[in-house]
Amino acid sequence: MAVLIAGAWPYANGDLHLGHLSSLIPGDCLARYFRQKGEKVLYVSGSDCNGTPITIRAKQEGVTPKTIADRYHDSFQRCFEKLGFTYDCYTRTDTPLHHEVVQNIFKTLYDNGYIYHKKTKQMYCNHCAQFLPDRYVEGICPHCGAFARGDQCDACSSILDPVDLLEPTCKLCGHTPELREVEHLYFALSRFQPQLEQLYQRAKKNHDWRENALNLTRRYLDEGLQDRAVTRDLPIGVTVPIKGFEDKKVYVWIEAVSGYYSASVRWAKKHGRDISEFWRDDTVSYYVQGKDNVPFHTIIWPAILLGIGKEVLPTHLVSNEYVTLERKKLSTSRNWAVWAPYILDHYDPDSIRYFLVINAPETHDADFSWKAFIESHNGELLGAYGNFVNRTLKFIEKLSDFNGDTSQVDPEILQTTQELYHKVGQMIEAAHLKAALAEIFTWIRRLNKYFDEQKPWQSISTDPEEAYATLNTCLFSIANLAQLLAPFLPLSSRKIGDALHLGAFIWTPIHCPGKLPEHLEPLFARIDPEQIQVERERLAKNANVE
Repeated sequence: MAVLIAGAWPYANGDLHLGHLSSLIPGDCLARYFRQKGEKVLYVSGSDCNGTPITIRAKQEGVTPKTIADRYHDSFQRCFEKLGFTYDCYTRTDTPLHHEVVQNIFKTLYDNGYIYHKKTKQMYCNHCAQFLPDRYVEGICPHCGAFARGDQCDACSSILDPVDLLEPTCKLCGHTPELREVEHLYFALSRFQPQLEQLYQRAKKNHDWRENALNLTRRYLDEGLQDRAVTRDLPIGVTVPIKGFEDKKVYVWIEAVSGYYSASVRWAKKHGRDISEFWRDDTVSYYVQGKDNVPFHTIIWPAILLGIGKEVLPTHLVSNEYVTLERKKLSTSRNWAVWAPYILDHYDPDSIRYFLVINAPETHDADFSWKAFIESHNGELLGAYGNFVNRTLKFIEKLSDFNGDTSQVDPEILQTTQELYHKVGQMIEAAHLKAALAEIFTWIRRLNKYFDEQKPWQSISTDPEEAYATLNTCLFSIANLAQLLAPFLPLSSRKIGDALHLGAFIWTPIHCPGKLPEHLEPLFARIDPEQIQVERERLAKNANVE
């Protein structure tokens, strides 16, 4: 089976924060799981270096857009590396190859009759003497009344056009822009309504999309799909490959999603592989993003694929809800955020991964608080998991004649472990990662209870054979916990794997090799609870609270 994992492309105009990490971590968990299972996996993503937010940031700092894009692309890569992400290809949208692929897609849509010429009205700022890209226009959403950008309302997830906004203003200067007639190219999105209805019905029947993706997509389909402009007057981006439009750029909403395909092409060229195995109609694909990106993956990207004759439509939408911070909405403008570089410099990456998965906003918004994060680390990772591993291996280290025979395993624990691979695997494949991780930690607590009930520290004197059977059962359990948790907690799992002389992780029960474990330092260090208040004060001090 071929599995495509497509992670959303963050804008390279600012550091990643916990909201980004929460929406992207499921992609790496899925990729690691399917590799352990022995499937063919292609896991791709990249930095969006062509977006309007980058040019805005560059103007604010008085530097070139490339300077901004380079800075944050490098920052993203460092963060993903520290978190243990296993992208097969992490690229960027300002590469020549990406531009070439996007232009080919655009030209194919044009040649197939799905892109047409249309005169329309566009916002023009007299003060700045320029037509305004959509994100250069801000105003009031006509649907919900919230403050919105010209391309999308974050509050109600409506896809907008700047002309839709009430009380529009130019983001650069604050003046009110005017409408001027201009010619653009439009994508005939409305022609794909029947096929996208079928895609929606299939996803609903198979439970392949999260509820938010189904609900938002249903709303757009019920409203009736509208043709959308695919060209814009932008300073950076992919040049439109159509005669007479060479001074315009391909609109970011059609260009950025095409990055999944351009990243796949880049991977194939680098490794001499055939891209088609991951872009066939029987490919299983997981598109991983926050809910604000849903319509681009359930409506726009499928329509583009249909328009260029590739019926490899998204099968799974892994679309998280939002993460709040200390019960307040994240706000990058007010610096009410926990930035990824900071938390990765100060805390265990597996602890971050654990918290963001076990508290994932899969069906509703979830809150990150420093109290919950630190108590989760101390109580669950250190107190439950780390404690079970450490107490078992420390006890074994003291026994000079321990046999290390993990074929000597309690039958009930052996059976439950076998069942756990099947149950957890099914949950992961359905993208129920939170439930899958919770299932494993329920088992960890049961194993701790087993250790306490068997009392090997007593039976080692009265019945050594029974004590060894207990310890071998625990050793078997630790080896399999390392495998079961590897998609979620890869760094600590690898430490256990090395200590127990395990090879590459697989997704089936294993017994340890007939060697005594190497010395293993405690998997997790305790965090002083006083750090909760330290982090809260730091957050409040740095925030620009109105």
